[in-house]
Amino acid sequence: MLGKIHLLAGDLDKAIEIYKKAVEFSPENTELLTTLGLLYLQVGIYQKAFEHLGNALTYDPVNYKAILAAGSMMQTHGDFDVALTKYRVIASAVPESPPLWNNIGMCFFGKKKYVAAISCLKRANYLAPFDWKILYNLGLVHLTMQQYASAFHFLSAAINFQPKMGELYMLLAVALTNLEDTENAKRAYAEAVRLDKYNPLVNLNYAVLLYNQGEKRDALAQYQEMEKKVNLLKDSSSLEYDSEMVETAQKLGAALQVGEALVWTKPVKDPKSKQRTTSTSKAASFQQPLGSNQALGQAMSSAAAYSKLPSGRRGHK
Repeated sequence: MLGKIHLLAGDLDKAIEIYKKAVEFSPENTELLTTLGLLYLQVGIYQKAFEHLGNALTYDPVNYKAILAAGSMMQTHGDFDVALTKYRVIASAVPESPPLWNNIGMCFFGKKKYVAAISCLKRANYLAPFDWKILYNLGLVHLTMQQYASAFHFLSAAINFQPKMGELYMLLAVALTNLEDTENAKRAYAEAVRLDKYNPLVNLNYAVLLYNQGEKRDALAQYQEMEKKVNLLKDSSSLEYDSEMVETAQKLGAALQVGEALVWTKPVKDPKSKQRTTSTSKAASFQQPLGSNQALGQAMSSAAAYSKLPSGRRGHK
């Protein structure tokens, strides 16, 4: 109960300390092990999270919360088949779980089985119509399939429930760009830039749109903001960028005549972060448009949290 009070007060570190003591007294208590694992997952200590969730599953192999959380971590690392095997264990026991169907859908998304992904996400959406993360994921999959009107529908709904998330506005802007509604796409990008102070992809996509509209000065301003964010992220973490994002940034830099000497980490495809920015021009062909700036954000998976799900920048929903 003391741990729950710390959680209600928002003090995760103290809650973790209390639950660690509780697990020492009751090392076979699956509820305590699962809660401690979820807390470690939330603060980003994945090794300990996996350790405690694994211990919980040792004592209770069909523990719904532990399986969902462990599967979420597996998805984060691209182990979609292993995660699906875990989810199959609990699918018959909790067939009407929105987070479960959401996660299954995003496993199929990771495996590029988009029709199956949409089918599972639609079921999750039917079971939890007000869950913004499910709506976000539906928008993401429809964008990937180039079904822009459907993507707009789901992303708009997600924004109604989560109006302070910059990445939602960026994805909405991508849909609007492809629907040839440039003015509203610019408004969406402007809102995304205002809300998201960390994601360089927001500024890159906005810069591509502005460049394609002939607004080179504004495009350059967004490009420079993107570089600032990249340098900040490089200093604070070992984040690696999608190779297509790096390539497009370099082409845009050349088109804006600011050079291609970007300070990127080694580009690596992240199986979770489907950050795609298509580019159809060659760096030397400045007059050609730089593509439809179709950038996709990261999928989100649900861990069966002890209370409400965190709305931060964590892994998939």
